[in-house]
Amino acid sequence: MKNSANIKFLSLSENESFARMCVASFIAPLNPTIEEIADIKTAVSEAVTNAIVHGYPEKIGQIEMRLKYENKTINIEIMDDGVGIKDVEKARRPFYTTCSDGTRSGMGFTVMESFMDQTKVVSAVEEGTRVVLIKKLGGKK
Repeated sequence: MKNSANIKFLSLSENESFARMCVASFIAPLNPTIEEIADIKTAVSEAVTNAIVHGYPEKIGQIEMRLKYENKTINIEIMDDGVGIKDVEKARRPFYTTCSDGTRSGMGFTVMESFMDQTKVVSAVEEGTRVVLIKKLGGKK
């Protein structure tokens, strides 16, 4: 079975929980385990929070979330048109953060990678970022 949905929302912190609920509702027909739902919601939360905090640090922008699944494989894309990431490889390192106020741990990508089977990041400065999260339900990492 194949299904898809596209959702757009503003880069407001309250929309992080909206994104989590959308993805949980979207995958419900696949009968995921509670652990699988929690893993996916956590990864989505990290990706959306990154877009809100880092993609649009000084303004409100738009975030797009594309959801699709085929059989038991879920593909989630989270995109922003924000400031982009200068060095994606460096940004994916544990504890790396661009926040100088100490409020961010720099573990967002590490968390995404630990809960999903695949995590892809494509970004260009001043063009935005696309994070792709892929997970097969019922499978081991």
